[in-house]
Amino acid sequence: MIRHGKAANGVQRFRCRGCGYSFREHPKPNGYTEAEKDRILAAYQERSSLRGLTRTFGVSRNTVSTWLKERAAALSPPGGDAAAGRVGRGPGAG
Repeated sequence: MIRHGKAANGVQRFRCRGCGYSFREHPKPNGYTEAEKDRILAAYQERSSLRGLTRTFGVSRNTVSTWLKERAAALSPPGGDAAAGRVGRGPGAG
């Protein structure tokens, strides 16, 4: 193993001479924990706006939107409603 520069946050990076694998000595997990997600989504349910969540928690609006879509998909019944794809069409419309 040889030293291979530093990451953007100043942590030392290493590289294996044999395979070329590059890594950090003590990596941190990416993203948010489930507890943080639950806290942020609970704040959204209490009528906080997406922009307000961005200011308060420092999380992107797109990230919160993705979490809301994932949670809605998890709560919806499997297979969905067959008529859901035909919004706005009456009987016999073709």
